[in-house]
Amino acid sequence: MIPVGKTLVSDEVVSKRFVCDLKKCKGACCIEGESGAPLEKEELKILEDVYPAVKPYLTVAGIQTIEEKGLFLIDEDGDYVTPLIGEGGACAFTIFENGIAACGIEKAYNDGKIDFRKPVSCHLYPIRISQYKNYEAVNYHEWDVCSPACKLGNKLSVPVYRFVKDALIRKYGEHWYAELEQAVALINTEKITR
Repeated sequence: MIPVGKTLVSDEVVSKRFVCDLKKCKGACCIEGESGAPLEKEELKILEDVYPAVKPYLTVAGIQTIEEKGLFLIDEDGDYVTPLIGEGGACAFTIFENGIAACGIEKAYNDGKIDFRKPVSCHLYPIRISQYKNYEAVNYHEWDVCSPACKLGNKLSVPVYRFVKDALIRKYGEHWYAELEQAVALINTEKITR
């Protein structure tokens, strides 16, 4: 683990390689899984505010799900999450472009309709954050649907933390990210001198 500010970053965030390969995975992270996308408490109000602008982008099933279940739910672990269409289906905010799952929230953002890109947990993926009393753990989440991303990341030699640089800066700030890069550089220097 690498201490950075009030976080502990797992070694895998630095050592694993990852670049999304949407042509191969088809955006499976939006349509598979047991629970919706994790949401931060501050994002609940944001979802309420942006929903009218996002709604026109969503599928009929997504809109019906949101109208029946709400914009967010509390999962078995007591965490806020986006609702899923049916049992274990796609996230209600999922849209499809050329057969690839994408985020309706992000589509509205890209079109300049809203200034909220998407839930930070989605932006950070494959990183997952775990909250503890005195720190947050920044972990790499390994999932078989992302094996094409691991292959492409290895081919291009892009570590996870660099792939999600914008998301990490969004979550923790520029200073935090610079500290992480310094820690990684120090670790790499120590490996070379051994």
